[in-house]
Amino acid sequence: MQVERPNAVPLTKEELSDLDSLRALVEKAVNDGILTADENQSIKRCLWKDGKVSPQELEIIQALVWDKVQTGELMYSW
Repeated sequence: MQVERPNAVPLTKEELSDLDSLRALVEKAVNDGILTADENQSIKRCLWKDGKVSPQELEIIQALVWDKVQTGELMYSW
């Protein structure tokens, strides 16, 4: 489902850099098919480091974590 945000302000270079950092962190964390508690905490810290979670950040988490958990490609290891 495509969600449009007609009032959205274009992302700054810093925000784009933060998204790239988040994507790299999540990709590394889920690469082995298991998300550990430590990896999960690192992702949360990265998400909240600016005090808010953007829709773009949620899209990354949706695609790289939640969707993979639902299909069985990724498991939690607490």
